[in-house]
Amino acid sequence: MTRFWLGGYGPGMDGSADGIGLLAGDAGREATTLAYRGVVAEAPSPSWLAQHPTLDVVYAALEGDSAVQAFVRTGDGALSPMGAPAAVGQYVCHVAVAADGSALVASCYGDGRVVRLGLDADGRIVPARPDAAAELRAALFGDDTDPDAPTATPLGDGVAAVDPYGVGGDRVSHAHAAVFLPDGRIATTDLGFDLVRFWRQSGSGLVLDHEVVLPLGTGPRHMVLHPSGHLHVVTEYSCEVFTLAEASDRTWSVVSSALSSPIAQVGTDFPAELARTRDGHFLYTALRGSNTIAVLRVRGGGEALESVALADAGVDWPRHHLVHEGKLLVAGQRSDTITLLDLDERTGAPLGIRHEAQVPTPTCFLPVR
Repeated sequence: MTRFWLGGYGPGMDGSADGIGLLAGDAGREATTLAYRGVVAEAPSPSWLAQHPTLDVVYAALEGDSAVQAFVRTGDGALSPMGAPAAVGQYVCHVAVAADGSALVASCYGDGRVVRLGLDADGRIVPARPDAAAELRAALFGDDTDPDAPTATPLGDGVAAVDPYGVGGDRVSHAHAAVFLPDGRIATTDLGFDLVRFWRQSGSGLVLDHEVVLPLGTGPRHMVLHPSGHLHVVTEYSCEVFTLAEASDRTWSVVSSALSSPIAQVGTDFPAELARTRDGHFLYTALRGSNTIAVLRVRGGGEALESVALADAGVDWPRHHLVHEGKLLVAGQRSDTITLLDLDERTGAPLGIRHEAQVPTPTCFLPVR
């Protein structure tokens, strides 16, 4: 049976979800129907979910509570809290877990923090030192500097985010997602400052390695690592996908960019998630606004993209989607629905809506392992 943990927004974030939910499909290898089976773990607005690489442990970004929490699987379709929530930063919206299960990185939209937390052998979150926040504030700002200054927002581990364009005003740092790279470094997006940052891990936390500056006002949001080693980044404000590649000196740079769709409306459409097929031949991004799914074909050795299709998502405000067994699952945040779309294996294009189900304010799917 195909099953998914489901993240969602609760009353504190203008939603109706009461915690992590469960979607279950019919028996067989492929899902053709999905039904909401209720809450499996109560939690306030678990808007993003991530799986431990080897253990039956799920990590949730509790967005409204500025915390992350671990949940362990305790039954066929049940999760239980594994320790108390760990404070990270304002409006934490994404969690990524290291391939070796040693750490997680939380990205915080509200204050731009990028926070690494250690994980123990059982998958529990290792609490940060209680004095770490005070040390960070002193290291960044001293005693007389306003910590809310828009051009210097605190990140994790003693690094200040500075607007590369020096625009100031209401431009502030908005960390949005992280990806662990094969060499142990971590890439993160800053939607507010149009940056992709690359970090090295040290015994004391994260150390900024270098930054890639995207064009002003693009708004990098989510990323996907391609099998070729390229990093694809979708931008929320300019409706583009940028492709980054690593050079021989281990620095990254932009090698190409493409519109998510030739008819995407900048200022009306706002791309959300970026997902790929397992073989890496196609990428999918959802355009909130027109409520469509844009399909891009990956060309060359992974360095070039070509827009090939645009299809109805079947939901209102498609917040998240993923490719699963030749189908696309789409979460409609505002319609309280999810859809299951068939995909053409040859062209990558959605063939139509196979199934629709009612769910409370969905924001994230995670396959049950």
